[in-house]
Amino acid sequence: MTQSPTPDEVWASMVAGNTRFVAGTPEHPHQDVERRNSIAEGQAPIAALFGCADSRLAAEIIFDLGLGDLFVVRNAGQVAGDSIVGSLEYAVEVLKVPLIVVLGHDSCGAVGAAIQSTSADAPVLPPTIWRLIAPIVPAVRRVLRANDGMTAETIDATAVGREHVRDTVAELLQRSEIISTAVAEGRLGIVGANYRLAEGTVVPDVLLGTQNDAA
Repeated sequence: MTQSPTPDEVWASMVAGNTRFVAGTPEHPHQDVERRNSIAEGQAPIAALFGCADSRLAAEIIFDLGLGDLFVVRNAGQVAGDSIVGSLEYAVEVLKVPLIVVLGHDSCGAVGAAIQSTSADAPVLPPTIWRLIAPIVPAVRRVLRANDGMTAETIDATAVGREHVRDTVAELLQRSEIISTAVAEGRLGIVGANYRLAEGTVVPDVLLGTQNDAA
């Protein structure tokens, strides 16, 4: 029986794939007819990825992976909601993934909208959009409080994005007993990271349940 990969092993393979992508030497694995046929009857992804729906954040491409490799869940601003948590719980409990990657990025439109919403003259947003970005606002306010004199016009949006990724990881652990228990038992690791659009680099910021655990 083949032993399942550890969170560290999976993350290392994803980092290696991202390195190839950045260098312009991708291998494009698992993207042929043979792979398509071999996974038609079932899936066994190496990781779940919860990322922003931004069109520039194509998970399998930036990690140089292919069909059946990632269980991907996305929405604008990678904001955790019931459907997101349920999908990730399915990946952990049923698909037995050893790793969840929460992936934000710079120049995020949802983060920008959350920042703009804190201005005194902010336009009124449609209710559905406001409900989506509202969970990002606490990260905005924390960054503003930590930098006296900073305003919504001068705030570091990248810093807000990092705070939001950290908040998202914490929320997944708080909302999901399945996820938090799997981490506590050593069956699951979580990486919170940020993608740099121009460079193509994925930069980890939160590491839970790995040998490099920064919690």
